[in-house]
Amino acid sequence: MSEIILVGQEVPEFEMETYEPETGKFGTFSLKKAKEEGKWTILFFYPADFTFVCPTELADLAEVYPQLKELGAEVVSVSTDTKFVHLAWHKDEKLLENVKYPMGADPTGAVSRMFGVYDENTGLALRGTFIISPEGKLVGSEVNFYNVGRNADELLRKMKANAYLIGHPEEACPAKWEPGKKTLKPSEELVGHVYEALNE
Repeated sequence: MSEIILVGQEVPEFEMETYEPETGKFGTFSLKKAKEEGKWTILFFYPADFTFVCPTELADLAEVYPQLKELGAEVVSVSTDTKFVHLAWHKDEKLLENVKYPMGADPTGAVSRMFGVYDENTGLALRGTFIISPEGKLVGSEVNFYNVGRNADELLRKMKANAYLIGHPEEACPAKWEPGKKTLKPSEELVGHVYEALNE
């Protein structure tokens, strides 16, 4: 687990202990199982429980979680806290009352290191979001520093695009693409004529 996974590469199989808010129980996330079930995996790393920006991000993510599930994705939030701290934080922080997705525990930093978000100076994870295809390939990566929160609506948009492209591999989604809008089909004819293709 020492090498950092890059976009386009196969993600090695791993497991994490979790706190499962839907059941109030502890569980385990397995990438192998997610792949066997044909699911996308979204890993949502954040620095720490009982902090400030983090609960706003997890609450924002909770709002789009049902739509992400409809697209065939499982979301796992991840920090270097233990599953016991996740349980306590979920009970205490009102912003987390609608969080239903698994909360992954990475106390050794092994998974955080794999994705290049582990900060050796603090022992915390940076704000990293990673999308893994049902085949186990890393297709999306975004990393922010500690003090800038993310936008779950943009994650949802990216997930919609990835879900569309898995069934249309000959196409590409332009900036701000949403379902129903035009896509691009790369070819010799398209070179220098993207405007015409999008506006015809």
